[in-house]
Amino acid sequence: MKKTLTTLLLAATAGLAFAHEGIELGPNKGRILEFSTDEIMHGEVTEKDGKLHIALLDKDMKPVKVDARSLAATAGTRSKPVKLEVTKSADGFTLPVPGVGDWLILQYKESPDAKTITARLHYDTKNCAPCKSPEWRCACGDDE
Repeated sequence: MKKTLTTLLLAATAGLAFAHEGIELGPNKGRILEFSTDEIMHGEVTEKDGKLHIALLDKDMKPVKVDARSLAATAGTRSKPVKLEVTKSADGFTLPVPGVGDWLILQYKESPDAKTITARLHYDTKNCAPCKSPEWRCACGDDE
């Protein structure tokens, strides 16, 4: 039991060491988040004018109309979470930029009665040395 627990702990820690692994960028060079369990709906997170914009994309990375879909956003810390105001438009959602280093928790629903899909983004604005992109949207593969 002790060996299994140690192995699990090491595996979880190793995942944190490779910060860039698994980050995918979309057609607008924004960070792709998964908004489905079968990879048919994505959210592309971009930043402009102090706001985050989340465009919905299908499995082929083509834009999808928002229609009845919804998004809720929370940032901050576990002890002091802050609900962010999300504005809906025909081409996506807009919300305030979270605090530097905060986790952004997004709760996406395909329709009012659909199951909620949760996506997380660590909003680390420190620039990656090799590619000069903010860490939250770096996909260069640097392991440092």
